[in-house]
Amino acid sequence: MSESRSADPVTPVAAEPPGAPIGFVEFVLLIAALMALTALGIDSMLPALPAIGEALGASPAARPFVVTAFLIGFGVAQLVHGPLADRYGRRRVLIVALVIYIVANGASAVAGSFTLLLVARVCAGAAIAATRVATVALVRDCYHGRAMAQVMSIAFMVFMIVPILAPAFGELVLLFGNWRLIFWTIAALAALVLAWFSLRMPETLAPEAQLPISLSRILGGWRETLGDRLSLGYTLAATALMAALYGYLNSVQPIMAQTFGREKLLALIFATTSVTMAAANLLNSRIVMRLGTRLISHSSVTILILVSAIHLGIAHFGGESLIVFAVLQAITMACFGLATSNFSSMAMENMGRIAGTASSVQGFTSVTIGSLIGAGIGHAYDGTTQPLTLGFLIAGCVAFGFVFMTERGRMFRPA
Repeated sequence: MSESRSADPVTPVAAEPPGAPIGFVEFVLLIAALMALTALGIDSMLPALPAIGEALGASPAARPFVVTAFLIGFGVAQLVHGPLADRYGRRRVLIVALVIYIVANGASAVAGSFTLLLVARVCAGAAIAATRVATVALVRDCYHGRAMAQVMSIAFMVFMIVPILAPAFGELVLLFGNWRLIFWTIAALAALVLAWFSLRMPETLAPEAQLPISLSRILGGWRETLGDRLSLGYTLAATALMAALYGYLNSVQPIMAQTFGREKLLALIFATTSVTMAAANLLNSRIVMRLGTRLISHSSVTILILVSAIHLGIAHFGGESLIVFAVLQAITMACFGLATSNFSSMAMENMGRIAGTASSVQGFTSVTIGSLIGAGIGHAYDGTTQPLTLGFLIAGCVAFGFVFMTERGRMFRPA
């Protein structure tokens, strides 16, 4: 891996980013709204999976593919959105992607078979992947370093309100209609975000910074992203933790329904874990400028490992209860939130010149690999919480290992 860019991980880029082109509060809220469409497309499906399976003839084992198909499209398409965002700008890419996302949700709503639904879900995930790539690049256009971490933490805090509400949102929609109405409602909300973004957000990529699309340039951007020590190391660390998150998404519904027999409390458990993640990101936005991204994220991963080990021990020796599961999982997810928001900022630290391409490579790696491993964690469900808790423990240890190698053993520094 290249050393020239990462010898001094806190060296600022040559030119100071200009800051948000609109009011700071509106900027953060708009970024959060764009990001939230992804969470809404995933989490609001969970209460509807049994109804979708019954309506379209899908077995209980196949129903989680409604989520997995979305995540696969979301991960793979990021490799396309990145070069497009560097060539045509963040604004145009996001507008086109949101239009496609609206159409794909409409197609999901009218799907007549489970196969057609999965195809539409892959398309929806592929379209909304632009929000992962272009929003990170957009924020990087305006901020870097600790300031970027602060912005992303606040955006993640607002963004985490959606997983709190999404399962309840899905259940509420099911009171007024069938599962198809969920997709129509998501399409309508996406249309509102599209209108807001189109009217208020200017282009943040300067014309002279636009990069031509060519195979050599794209491959060069990939090499630069994967050759930078900070970018590669923290992307791999984030990937390990994302695998655990997707394992949670694939496991929580059967855990609530079969392990604890309390499926009606699924929305409450989601809210509990999401509130702690939102609170963690709020805390991060308050302390990151003082303590630095490294000290916070390294400490968070360490605590995640310890809590996951305790949780696995309790689950293995039969002391698990719903309250214990909720409390320990909430603490684990808070640590996850503190770590990943800072990992993302550090991975982008040296990537200002190719922010779109770098964001796409990092996103593809973390989402695609993470979702596939997460699907394996979900498939390993055995009627207990042990596969999930073991998954978090292994993920935490792997993430810590990548961070340790990236920082060459210089851990927990206030930088």
